[in-house]
Amino acid sequence: MRRIEMDGACLTRRGQAMEYLDGRLELPEWWGRNLDALHDCLTEPGEPTALVLAHRAEMEGTIFGRRLLRVLEDAAAENPFLQLEEDGTDSG
Repeated sequence: MRRIEMDGACLTRRGQAMEYLDGRLELPEWWGRNLDALHDCLTEPGEPTALVLAHRAEMEGTIFGRRLLRVLEDAAAENPFLQLEEDGTDSG
């Protein structure tokens, strides 16, 4: 299983998050840098992948972070090849 470590502190603001996700997730060029397109990409069957999320609390502290977290959770629930895990790291 492929493991991709992600820092929730980098996923709290839209512009920064889209750049970060583009680099970490190897998304196709067509993805459009929005949450709907991200969901579409993450629910495509593919190589078994675990997204390992650090600093989740920082995401939960912003509106965009909470929306993105919901997209990641929904995609993991829909795609049997995708898992969302926490690494236990918290900023507090």
